[in-house]
Amino acid sequence: MTRTLAQDATVLGACPHDCPDTCSMLVKVENGKVTGVQGNPAHPFTQGRLCAKTSHYQERVYHPERLLYPMRRSGPKGTGTFERISWDEALATIGERWRTIIDTDGPTAILPYSYLGTQGIVNGLTVGDPFFNKLGATISERTFCDSGASTAYVMTVGPTPGMDPESLVHSRFIILWACNVLSTNAHLWPFIDTARRNGAKLVVIDPVKTGTTAMADLHLRPRPGTDAALALAMIHVIIREGRVDRDYVDRHTIGFDELSAHVAAYTPAFAAAETGIDAEVIRNLARDYASAQPSAIRIGVAIERSAGGGQVVRAIACLPALVGAWRRPGGGLLQLPLWAFPVRWDRLHRADLATPGTRVINQWKLGAALTGGLDREPPIRALFVYNSNPLVVAPDQLRLQQGLAREDLFTVVSEQFMTDTARYADLLLPATTQVEQDDLMFSWGHLYLSLNRQAVPAQGEAISNAELFRRLATVMGYDDPFFQRSDETILRESLDWDAPSMQGITMELLDTQGYARLNLPAADVFALHADGGFPTPSGKVEMKASMAAGGNFVLPTFRQGSNEHQDGSPVPALPTYRPPRESGVADAAPGTRYPLAMMSPKSHSFLNSSYGNLRRQAVREGEQKLFINPADAGARGIRSDDLVRVRNARGAFVAVAKVGDEAMPGVVIAPMGHWLARSRAQATPAALNPTVLGDLGGAPTFSDNAVEVELV
Repeated sequence: MTRTLAQDATVLGACPHDCPDTCSMLVKVENGKVTGVQGNPAHPFTQGRLCAKTSHYQERVYHPERLLYPMRRSGPKGTGTFERISWDEALATIGERWRTIIDTDGPTAILPYSYLGTQGIVNGLTVGDPFFNKLGATISERTFCDSGASTAYVMTVGPTPGMDPESLVHSRFIILWACNVLSTNAHLWPFIDTARRNGAKLVVIDPVKTGTTAMADLHLRPRPGTDAALALAMIHVIIREGRVDRDYVDRHTIGFDELSAHVAAYTPAFAAAETGIDAEVIRNLARDYASAQPSAIRIGVAIERSAGGGQVVRAIACLPALVGAWRRPGGGLLQLPLWAFPVRWDRLHRADLATPGTRVINQWKLGAALTGGLDREPPIRALFVYNSNPLVVAPDQLRLQQGLAREDLFTVVSEQFMTDTARYADLLLPATTQVEQDDLMFSWGHLYLSLNRQAVPAQGEAISNAELFRRLATVMGYDDPFFQRSDETILRESLDWDAPSMQGITMELLDTQGYARLNLPAADVFALHADGGFPTPSGKVEMKASMAAGGNFVLPTFRQGSNEHQDGSPVPALPTYRPPRESGVADAAPGTRYPLAMMSPKSHSFLNSSYGNLRRQAVREGEQKLFINPADAGARGIRSDDLVRVRNARGAFVAVAKVGDEAMPGVVIAPMGHWLARSRAQATPAALNPTVLGDLGGAPTFSDNAVEVELV
């Protein structure tokens, strides 16, 4: 369906970014140009507000550095020197180079790389998967974000939305665990604030001092990677002190007796030694959580980013059932409400088109994959990057730069700007922004579908991701009509419109108001598991996980899980503490080579690496900072605003020191998102991040990272 774009209009849109809030937007168009965006005041969750990243989205659209035409490299890789060419020439070059590579090395010598530069159903995570599966390219395994937590969550309670985030207004006790809401989930805050004004207690568990922790009634700061010891000690106290809801446990859980025996060793004293939190504080936390019902836990994506991150989520997911928190609205666990959306992932990624046994490379290993470090044949001869900027978000930055600089590597990047990764491309392809394309947005932070309609024509010769893969399919001779589906067809085929949660929702409704809440109980009565009914093999909360012993299993959205840890050891059926691999108590002892634990949380003004080049956000964020505790700074002769080098065996970067209590002793904080080209020493915190994966789901471990800091 082709629509006429109005010269003057207010167009219904939706934020495209990898954020739980998925804001409904109003896009103001005057004389055929976007002059402003604002939050949609009618949306019940986002309530008319946009964040500091997107509130001036028009500046992104019309930025003078937008990539608007296909470009071919005209200078050395990494210098960002390109010349304009036509789309026909660009596509012909891709087709010719890929066919040559396939003829000489086979299709697995081609590697796609993408993530959630946009998270729309049409142009987001899976947009290129059918094409590359048909091509026979190496499968690019995406486990950057929440794959480990999701694996653990599904093992325990199944793929359930759990809580309605709006129901937090009814909570009496709220724990925000590894979740800086005010920076990364800001539209959840009004519901938390309402609960607080109604008498709820707010506890934030985070090693970092943030704007969110400043609002808490209690801020607990565990050493990075020790959260499972805290959660297991809470379980210990709840069971030993008889604070268990035995009726709920008996009817709606399995494995309680085994868990009870298992946690006997996880005493508050044990947890205190591991976490650094006083044992009596841990006891009181467990008591308050159990007694103040309904109690709620919101976990953030950062919770999985250590060697034992999956086990943290396994332990936390047992807590609501132990105390009967699921019985009432405002009680339970909030992880990813996206489990409620009836997205037909099989029609989007078309795994059936992939040849069984096709090589899989985890995106976290890109540096090694491009430099021969994985010792796998054939070597990667072509890289196709879209929806991502791996030089900033992936680890092993130095080796990744070396790989991208290979003259024999044919790299194509589809982008909106000349990112650090794009500077190494052989061909650049211009991509549209959200106001230049149609898309349909699910959410991993609330229960509303959002429709984004194109507001203005694409600038220059930019095209959407969906159109890009239609053109590539034509170049490669794929005549299956599936590869030429229109955006509107993809929109309509991507959801199960007959699912109970979609009753009453139509495209016409979405076109009229821009959003629709899934057909689920209202927030004031939302208690999906008051009477059990968990989507696990047993139908119950599996404190002892049957999936741990039952072989491989398939997550409904992200990836295939496994009953083995990443090191090959069996996953324990009961949640078990795995200490940090690098940044543990032993590493923090004086005289060790890398005595500080580094965390690299999301920046307030950037969205991963997006907006790192835009003046408004860059000025607000400032240059790369390193927050360091006064005790650690004093021992190294460091004062605020000194330039410091942060290093370990994997690399180094330079930052401006900020001495204060934002970081606890033994820990330094380096927010991520700055670009290499705009950073001192042309390096960012990703240069230090480990490539080792976590215990479940292939999760990254960049909060399990030992470093040293010194004056420049």
